[in-house]
Order: sequence, then structure tokens, then C-alpha cells
Amino acid sequence: MALKEIMSEHQRLVILRLLGEVPGFDLNESILQDGLNAYGLDISRDGLLTQLAWLAEQGMLTLSKVGGTQKAVLTARGEDVSVGRAVVPGIKRPRAGD
Repeated sequence: MALKEIMSEHQRLVILRLLGEVPGFDLNESILQDGLNAYGLDISRDGLLTQLAWLAEQGMLTLSKVGGTQKAVLTARGEDVSVGRAVVPGIKRPRAGD
């Protein structure tokens, strides 16, 4: 597996986990970008928007436009994947105990 694919899988999992950590299960793209960078998964804004669109297509989250930014909201399916209750190819599966 190429490093780019590994990074994408990790970025997608961390996006879902970040959304699962906050009341309301929603964050804007700016906070998500800062969160990914804090985990050492540096990503451009364009790269983040691409990952968010991919996750929305898979039913992991919903997207809405608020002003000039995207807001992501975790779905029940996305929460299941973020904690390892469900597996989706293209998203890193969390390790036990994580």
C-alpha cells in the first residue's frame, strides 16, 4: 500500500474521531484541519475538502455550507466506523483499546 493511501485512511479515521469528541458531533473545516495537523497528519484545505466529500459520499458524515466554510456532522454510521463497530474500506480501522 502506498504511503498516500495510508495517510488518507488515517486522515479519514481521525476526522470521524474528532467529530465524535464534540457535543453535537459537528465541526467546521478549519477546526478539523487544525485537529489533523495536531495528530501529525498535515493536510491542505483542499485535501481536507476532498476527504470530507469522500466521507460524505460513504455516508460517514453530512456537509453543509455555513458562510464561507463547510460544516461536517457525524452520522450514526460514521460513529460506528470511528469506534470499530463497522469496517469501511478506505478508512483505517481503530486498534483495540484506542
